[in-house]
Amino acid sequence: MISAQDFLAVLKEKGFHFFSGVPCSLLTAVLREVERDPRLTYIPAVRENVALGIASGAYLGGRRSGILIQNSGLGNVINALTSFNMIYKVPVLLIVTWRGYQGKDAPEHLIMGKKTLALLREIEVPFFVLDAPIEEHIDKAVQVMDRERIPACLVLRSGVVGD
Repeated sequence: MISAQDFLAVLKEKGFHFFSGVPCSLLTAVLREVERDPRLTYIPAVRENVALGIASGAYLGGRRSGILIQNSGLGNVINALTSFNMIYKVPVLLIVTWRGYQGKDAPEHLIMGKKTLALLREIEVPFFVLDAPIEEHIDKAVQVMDRERIPACLVLRSGVVGD
C-alpha cells in the first residue's frame, strides 16, 4: 500500500494541482490529504458529471486537473466524456475507485464492479489499474493525455492507496 501523501506527491510532480470529485470511502485518505495541502485545490461536486465539468474548466483555464470518483459515477460522466472531453480534446485525469472489484463489496457495487473495465474500453478511455509501483501507471496515463489530448483513467482498487 502506498500512502495518500505519496500518491498525491506523484500527481503533484506530474503537474496535477486541481481536483474535483464526489466522495467515496476508498478515497477518504486521499481527500483528507488534498484538503490539507495548500498547494492543491479541491472543489467538491454534487454529481460526477459536475466534477468533470469543473475539472474540464480548470484545464481550459490552464491547469492540469483530475476528478476523484467511484466507478458507479462513471455512468454519470459518459455523455460529457464522449461528447465533450474526447471530441474537443480536453484531457482530465479520472481517478476512479473500483467498488465491487472481484465481487467483493456491498450488493449495489457488484454489477458496476464487474463492468467497470469493459465500460472504459467501450467508450475508448485509456485506463490503468493502479498497482505498485504506481509511478509507472501514472506516467503512462499522463503520456496518453499529453500525446492524444484525451482523458485517461487510473482505476484504484481498495487497499492500494491509504493512510
